[in-house]
Amino acid sequence: MSLTKGIFVVLFLLLIIQVDAQRDTTDIKSYADQVMIRANLDTNIESYIFTEGEKGNEKKQIFSINNKTKVSFSVDYRIISATISFAPRFFEGNNDNDLKGNSSYTDFSVRFFPNRLIQNLYYKNVKGFYIENMKELFPAWKEGDSYMQFPDLRVQSFGGSTAYILNKNFSARSIYTQGEWQKKSSGSWVPFLDYDLTILRNKIEDQKAKETQYKLGANMGYFYNWVLGKNVNIAPYLALGLGGKFSTYRDVFGDGSIKNVQYLTLRMEGGLHIGYNTDRFLFGGKMNFSAYAYNQTRNQAVQNNSLYGLLYIGYRFAPPRVVKNTYDKVQKKIPVL
Repeated sequence: MSLTKGIFVVLFLLLIIQVDAQRDTTDIKSYADQVMIRANLDTNIESYIFTEGEKGNEKKQIFSINNKTKVSFSVDYRIISATISFAPRFFEGNNDNDLKGNSSYTDFSVRFFPNRLIQNLYYKNVKGFYIENMKELFPAWKEGDSYMQFPDLRVQSFGGSTAYILNKNFSARSIYTQGEWQKKSSGSWVPFLDYDLTILRNKIEDQKAKETQYKLGANMGYFYNWVLGKNVNIAPYLALGLGGKFSTYRDVFGDGSIKNVQYLTLRMEGGLHIGYNTDRFLFGGKMNFSAYAYNQTRNQAVQNNSLYGLLYIGYRFAPPRVVKNTYDKVQKKIPVL
């Protein structure tokens, strides 16, 4: 199934699901009738690790971006949660351009929460990498020396995930976006599919290189929301997955032919969320990690690792009349909303 067909299937499934956005129960309190705004500050550490050689004698190259702090703003209303993120240059660690080169980072994501389904769609654009482990590769290198830079290396991703909450009394939204509040401690298994289209571009020795990758994975995760008293929760989760990766590129340094290759992929992600919630104010922190790996050949492996801590603060308020009326009009044409 192509990525485009897969997206149409997901949208079709969304349309046939009966939605109850305001789902107050004995276990879950919904804030779907409120507008929620959040500001997030996180340490976005994204790296690609390329390993080559026999086991025990591998050579590793770690490609990182020169942006260590990211700011994002989110708006939630009804079943929609939208977030835009970027890396301001005025933060320390985002502007060490003389040694590590210039990097840019932007992403936009939107989540839908119809009933027990979670649909996430995102776009991410990262440009400008440097080799982080210079001392390991070049013993003569010392702190204060310039890093090897790849200013034209750009990674663009268009993708998403589709998840289903098996336990109807568990609120994943209380962890993802704080659009609900779990009144009683509960957990759930969460199967989900992840998929994306990634385009990698680089320029080496005046040669432009481009690789297009399609990924599809099946995952199973477990989430638990431990509610401490009336306002505090602690929520750990862990997920594992298998998938396939399909890559197309032109061999610009060889015979110029088009190459098509397939890989088996492994994925693991997890994290811990601690939050404080009232009907108006909310704040908390998260620590998440994501590890994605595949073997290119027998002695070559690639990993895409992401590790970050996040702090957030938010506020809920009644929707302005124009927002409510506009949403109601759109909902009549698109019932899934």
